[in-house]
Amino acid sequence: MTQGERVKEVRKSLGLTLEKFGARLGVTKQTVSRIENGVNNVTEQMTKAICREFNVDYAWLTTGEGEMFVDSDEDFLARIDAIMLGEDDARKNLFKALLDASDEDIAAFQRIINIAATSEKEHKQ
Repeated sequence: MTQGERVKEVRKSLGLTLEKFGARLGVTKQTVSRIENGVNNVTEQMTKAICREFNVDYAWLTTGEGEMFVDSDEDFLARIDAIMLGEDDARKNLFKALLDASDEDIAAFQRIINIAATSEKEHKQ
């Protein structure tokens, strides 16, 4: 699937017309149509605008890998609030530990997450 086809998939999944999608990005419906049909390439500026405006994952839009949408900060905050108000002490303690973690601890934790994600991806193939 081309990047233009992924733009079309985003627009269709949001239920937006060419005109409404373009208006939110500050371009005409003709511009969107030309991108979707491969007449025009998607510029880096347009890619970033689509990701920002519609919470689209940059990696997905540029490469097709991963999920189409990313959670917004509001979604994350609501989920964290629910965890902190809930009864799952393990999850609460994880958040509390991360608040006190050093930059080195966070980097190590990120490496562990990356290893787990890579392992899961390889397992699915």
